[in-house]
Amino acid sequence: MIIITRNHMIRMMKKPYLFIIFAFMMGCATYHPKPISPVQTASNLESRTLDNAGLKGFLEKNLHHEITHWPQRSWDFPMLTLAAFYYHPDLDVARAKWGVAQAGVITAGQRPNPGIGFLPQYNVNAVSGVSPWILGFTFDVPIETAGKRGYRITQAKYLSEAARLNIATAAWQTRSRLRESLLNLYAAEQAELLLKRQLATREDLVEQMERRLAVGEVSRPDVTVARLLRDQTRLSLSEARKQRAEARSQTANALGLAAEAIKRIDVSFSFLEKLPQEIAPEDLRRQALLNRSDILSSLAAYAASESALQLQIGKQYPDLHLGPGYEFSQGENKWGIGVSLTLPVFNRNQGPIAEAEAHRKEAGALFMSLQARVIGEIERALAGYEGAVRKLEEADALVSDKARQLQSAQAMFNVGEADRLTFLGARLELLSSSLSRLEALVQAQQSLGLLEDALQRPLDPAGSFGAVPEKSPRLGEEK
Repeated sequence: MIIITRNHMIRMMKKPYLFIIFAFMMGCATYHPKPISPVQTASNLESRTLDNAGLKGFLEKNLHHEITHWPQRSWDFPMLTLAAFYYHPDLDVARAKWGVAQAGVITAGQRPNPGIGFLPQYNVNAVSGVSPWILGFTFDVPIETAGKRGYRITQAKYLSEAARLNIATAAWQTRSRLRESLLNLYAAEQAELLLKRQLATREDLVEQMERRLAVGEVSRPDVTVARLLRDQTRLSLSEARKQRAEARSQTANALGLAAEAIKRIDVSFSFLEKLPQEIAPEDLRRQALLNRSDILSSLAAYAASESALQLQIGKQYPDLHLGPGYEFSQGENKWGIGVSLTLPVFNRNQGPIAEAEAHRKEAGALFMSLQARVIGEIERALAGYEGAVRKLEEADALVSDKARQLQSAQAMFNVGEADRLTFLGARLELLSSSLSRLEALVQAQQSLGLLEDALQRPLDPAGSFGAVPEKSPRLGEEK
């Protein structure tokens, strides 16, 4: 720390050049160390929870209503999406990159500083009575020409806009991963419920067949097949439980939380139980090609490459340097002014101009390639979604048919017209059809997710895409 006393200030006022130097020093930035402790950062990540007061305020602000019960026990997809926007580190990375680009705008707008030079000389043959010292001061005032500073600022602003749009891209990717993990969790939980019922039914079936084997009413191979199917169902149930645990951890990771943070919450899967009724492919395709955040970001990058080319073309023209000077020479005061510039003799900046033109061409090709890729993604996703919906409709019809058969078998069993094996067989057929229907629903939802990713917009109103915070909503919470 520098301490300036009153005496120091008086001495500086007597020597103006010292005061000027001090004024420049007061305007300088200072370095503040900010080391990263892996232990502390790990602790911060592990301490994140869904009952945070800051998260509550963030949810209320974006959901536009007050949350009366907190901590929240049941979470739906929109709330979990906002929680992911609040916590996920990928958004922090995108925001940090935007911060770097914003700082680039400041750098681009800076004007070159003037320079000062001091050239003292001593005349050993000075006439008696005349000061032998010759004191010379020179100044250099650079002046940019051809609008270079404006092109530089424009380029930096476009790059900043591209980085800002990448925050929205990162947010969509975060939502997409969360939706996928919730779909996996839903599929695993529903499969576990159906397999539990199927296992109980198969155990009952094996028990009935073993009784009949004892009296010679069925063959041993039939009983063996029933036992194998029961054991396979038991293994499938174990696999479903494993997948449920993995999907739970995957969901926590998609939220930017540790698995322990979502251990005691209930998740609403209502958004996965139905599909959007109407999809207008042509309108959606056009909106995606014009409004996807990565397309807009690529367009901003192309505009930045154009400004970069204009800047390099402007650099063909040399900057001016004004050089006013003062000299005290043997008792005489002398003033002068000079003008200097770089002569474009050996080159006229052809190399950087050619590079800038090549970069602009590259940016244009990347933009066209992105649009072409988006068109292909939309076409594939639409075809896959339409096929998955038809398969789900067939699975729904099959489940309805098997439900009627079970109802009929139940009625016949109740009046003694059918035995228990017939009833259990009908129940197994319904459960097997229900598992197939679950698989078809999951495939349809996966196809819908791919279509939403291609369009970069939700198609189900229940899965709304909330406002993306461009600044971290956790500012001040974690040190």
